[in-house]
Amino acid sequence: MPIYEYIAMETDKGCRICSKGFELRRPVTRPALEKCPLCQTPVKKLVSRGINSPKITKPLSVSDAKKAGFTVLEKRDEGTYEKM
Repeated sequence: MPIYEYIAMETDKGCRICSKGFELRRPVTRPALEKCPLCQTPVKKLVSRGINSPKITKPLSVSDAKKAGFTVLEKRDEGTYEKM
């Protein structure tokens, strides 16, 4: 399920949650929220600032790649690769 971001249309009239903005996980098939679930103030959906993707902190080693199910090839000559 995707995560949607919402904020109050008039931040000075919303509760402390919707005036600062909040995230909500909802199925794609459901329509966008029109009101804050807590205070019923009108809200608008924001465009997300980023995407949720895994972060790799170090390069994968040959053994890590093999454990993950990848075939590791090493270039030997011009156009020739050998399986490690």
